[in-house]
Amino acid sequence: MAQIRPARLEDEATLLAMLPLLADFPIPDWRTSQQIADADRHLLLDALHHPDPGNCVLVAEDPPGTVGGLLLATTRNDYFTGHPQAHIEVLTVTDAARGRGIARGLIEAVERWAGDRGYDNVTLNVFARNERASSVYQRLGYAPETVHYIKPLDRRGTRGEVNG
Repeated sequence: MAQIRPARLEDEATLLAMLPLLADFPIPDWRTSQQIADADRHLLLDALHHPDPGNCVLVAEDPPGTVGGLLLATTRNDYFTGHPQAHIEVLTVTDAARGRGIARGLIEAVERWAGDRGYDNVTLNVFARNERASSVYQRLGYAPETVHYIKPLDRRGTRGEVNG
């Protein structure tokens, strides 16, 4: 069983190296792997360097001393009620650690964190094509609520290949 613990500053390089795993699925052709990997980089760095009680950054070690998973959650307000809730910004597990219950352990830990704060919900976003992640979330009781649609008018711009 993985040991779940708060992330520490000394984990930074390991955690940043895990961000490319977020693009380990058939990504839409209007996005790039680099975009996906970089999208949450600033949130992770900010959470590590400027701890905030409204954020939760967890790592899973399995075996002890080896980081196999990362979860970053922030506090957001529910669109409909305005109540605070936890939002999973980043959840990733290394290839070597997959299938060992690490994602489940991290999610259960953030659910406890959210419950202790009196939050009503834990939310997350997942790419429609990321079937592996979607199946994990559904097994753990998560269900789609809204669907975000996009129609890229300028694929190069959407991919971040042009300025402004």
